Amino acid sequence: MKKAVVNQAECVACGVCEKNCPRKAITIFHGIYAEVNEDLCVGCKRCQKVCPASVIQVVQKEVAS
Repeated sequence: MKKAVVNQAECVACGVCEKNCPRKAITIFHGIYAEVNEDLCVGCKRCQKVCPASVIQVVQKEVAS
């Protein structure tokens, strides 16, 4: 299962990812960094493509059993 992951230390909290996420899975917290709700993320890579700081990657995540 693929999910978006944000490098929060490098995130500039511009909000582009939040605005472009079709599932509303990304939220900007306190104007400091973006956070991904893994329950909503479907790994579409739209946020990764639009991130001007290139701090979002869509990666394979383990499924909890």
